[in-house]
Amino acid sequence: MGMSLTVLGCSGSYPGIECPCSGYLVQYDDTNVAVDLGPGCLANMQRHISLADISAVVLSHSHADHWTDLGGLHVALRYRYEIENIPVYGTAETHAMAKLVPGNLAPTFDWRVTGDNDEFAIGPLRFRLALTDHYVETYAMRIDAVTGESLVYSADTGPDWSMTTLGRNVDLALVEATYGTDEEAAGIKHLSAGQAGALAREAGAKNLLLTHMWPESDLAVHERNGEAAYGASVRIASPNERYTL
Repeated sequence: MGMSLTVLGCSGSYPGIECPCSGYLVQYDDTNVAVDLGPGCLANMQRHISLADISAVVLSHSHADHWTDLGGLHVALRYRYEIENIPVYGTAETHAMAKLVPGNLAPTFDWRVTGDNDEFAIGPLRFRLALTDHYVETYAMRIDAVTGESLVYSADTGPDWSMTTLGRNVDLALVEATYGTDEEAAGIKHLSAGQAGALAREAGAKNLLLTHMWPESDLAVHERNGEAAYGASVRIASPNERYTL
């Protein structure tokens, strides 16, 4: 009973060695939601569930490192399991790109185009979206379970976005920290570890998990700078780690 988060991948922009791009499995009982599905995530997801047991997919934006394993999921559900009408939530731009991969997403996927402040339910999980500060239309999301657990995923964003748009005091903030130091991130619409820590502290997040690190980064630098800004210990995402909220 209760909501859990499993990291499928946490590399930013391209896969690292044994570390797929961004993708997460959010679960509550028999509800299994893939939140982003970057390159390599589909293989790891099969360590945790059968692909036939996927309930829905929620995609934050159209950049390839966040969604391209959707093509493999389409093949598995259509030809291996013969499953139809799996809800996929994503932007219109992501939909246009995704349609080019298999040629026709329907009837395997039932695409629902997302927008700012959208709210929807997937089983016992309630989602609320908020537009971030990124190069393309990108949505952070708050996920609340019926039993009260809460999670915010920042998706990709620059520093001109506040997690407070999705409320305060969430149990877990899953925040991108592409760069270890602020100097690396100057003028870029991604976050440094320090900016991620400040974002979570401002929103009163109870726990902070850093993700979307540039491959081959010094993760000790991310951890140190994230903790200095957050004011408490942080965790660094790692593939196949599971967190119970």
